[in-house]
Amino acid sequence: MVDLKTSYMGKTLKNPIIVGSSELCDSPEKVKKLEENGAGAVVLKSLFEEQIMMEVDAQRVNNMYGSYDDVENYVSFYTRKHNLDEYLSLVEKSKQGTDIPVFASINCISNGEWVEFARQIESAGADGLELNMFIMPNDPQTSGNEIERIYFEILEDIKKEISIPVAMKVSSYFSGMAQMLVDLSKTDLAALVLFNHFYQPDINVDKEEVVSGDIFTQPRDISNTLRWVGFLSDHVECDLAASTGVHSGYDAVKALLTGANAVQVASALYKNKPAYIKTMLQEIENWMQQKGYNSLNDFKGKLSYANVKRPMMYERAQFMKYYSNYTDL
Repeated sequence: MVDLKTSYMGKTLKNPIIVGSSELCDSPEKVKKLEENGAGAVVLKSLFEEQIMMEVDAQRVNNMYGSYDDVENYVSFYTRKHNLDEYLSLVEKSKQGTDIPVFASINCISNGEWVEFARQIESAGADGLELNMFIMPNDPQTSGNEIERIYFEILEDIKKEISIPVAMKVSSYFSGMAQMLVDLSKTDLAALVLFNHFYQPDINVDKEEVVSGDIFTQPRDISNTLRWVGFLSDHVECDLAASTGVHSGYDAVKALLTGANAVQVASALYKNKPAYIKTMLQEIENWMQQKGYNSLNDFKGKLSYANVKRPMMYERAQFMKYYSNYTDL
């Protein structure tokens, strides 16, 4: 019998499959079902900083009493408290109903008032907090250094409030990504999650409208994740979780080989239902048995950038060899 246990964010997980923050994890009942189907841990659906603020503003606009300060303050307080109370209940009941680690999630873009929520999330029993962060670099007047500084400021402010471990789920939109993520790992950060999967815009040419693209990841999306986990796993001073494009147990094996401690899965479960976790675990076990591995540590990081014989396979970005030999054009 192979041992699938792994360490992540200071917790021992029974296996490396973490269900990523999504509607798959938006109720205690769903979290329990994920545990029953074999999940090693879950990240609860995110509490959105901007969502809370938009709801507050909508209440103000629709307030029939006008714009008196005391009414606005009450509506603002009530709306925030309602959102927060619902989320705290989700954390508390999910922890009470399961034995696996339950990580809370905040989708944040600034280090404003929402920071105080983290303390209450800790009190509700969360095993850790994942900061789902992306600051769109679309302002020509804002430098990359200014944007990157915000990540460090948010982490510093959060760690002043809580003692539970903090992970940061990030994008690959950094000018000097390796240095940025290594520097983040040297702070009081427990884990980095590579990478966010974003809303993708598309164009309807018939209606000439901007529409939503595919909301799910595809198996091919794992390539960028593997590249950067492979690059970074020998340099960061925190755990790594691979996210985006993990659609099978064999994808999880790939991520572990490059140096990940765990993987986050969402799209594959939307498509195949929570019971698919069992299939993924069986695939990992079958592969390990075929290779003669008894534990994840036996092969974790075996194919990281520092350990492979041909590190250029991680470095190459162009298709020079392929297209130079391709004659059917």
